[in-house]
Amino acid sequence: MGRVTERRRTLRIRDGAVSSRADTLVAEEPLEIRLNGKPLAITMRTPGDDFALAAGFLVSEGVIAEGDEVQSIVYCAGATADGVNTYNVVDVKLAPGVVVPDITLERNVYTTSSCGLCGKASLDAVRTTTRHRIGDAPPVRVTPELFSALPDRLRAAQKVFDRTGGLHAAALFSEEGELLDVREDVGRHNAVDKLVGRALTDGRLPLSRAVLLVSGRASFELAQKAVMAGIPVLAAVSAPSSLAVDLAAESGLTLVGFLRGPSMNVYAGEHRIALEAGAHRSEVEPGGR
Repeated sequence: MGRVTERRRTLRIRDGAVSSRADTLVAEEPLEIRLNGKPLAITMRTPGDDFALAAGFLVSEGVIAEGDEVQSIVYCAGATADGVNTYNVVDVKLAPGVVVPDITLERNVYTTSSCGLCGKASLDAVRTTTRHRIGDAPPVRVTPELFSALPDRLRAAQKVFDRTGGLHAAALFSEEGELLDVREDVGRHNAVDKLVGRALTDGRLPLSRAVLLVSGRASFELAQKAVMAGIPVLAAVSAPSSLAVDLAAESGLTLVGFLRGPSMNVYAGEHRIALEAGAHRSEVEPGGR
């Protein structure tokens, strides 16, 4: 099985001094996901948690929503012409009676570490319908103070990042701020899929009382993955996209961006933000942060 990190020789230049040494890099390898033996998608990922990644991807694509809809997930032996198992091809077999979607060019996707969904035939194929509606009743309530503590808790749990500096991370927290799970990957969308896939196999979907925190920005794709898993709150340390904000508003997702220390922006679902009574509000000019 592929390693999470690899070593490469590098030429280091520091203040005019030149040296040669090995550097630890995050590994990136392709993973082909097959559904009942048929190729469905190829994603560039950091090896590890591949079965969870495949399961989470299928949740995000609307293929499955419950753990008992999966009969097995296996690495494909003989994936190459010489019969070698590369551990870069997994086959997900659905349980008997589960409807297999029509795998056409409209659904086949290629994902990269920088861009999640690539190769979709139309915008309609990007949007999927969740079977886990965000229905947290009573609503999850999170204070700004708790939000501000989450990035440091995520950073402290990033074991591979400390060695490479080249990984994204995603974490699930309880509404009380307890770290429930964390995954790292060269692609932030893969990290989220690994979280969701693990929750699926553990029978914890929908994640109706969880807070999802992602390193980097909040794209439409990440917002959609949260919605598909029934997650009510998505927070990101960087900016959201306009389409992510639109999806959050439509679906009832609470979306927080620019989460840096005590500062943050709430773009949708502010009813889940537990502000102190009498908290001062003021209007700022358009474009202000």
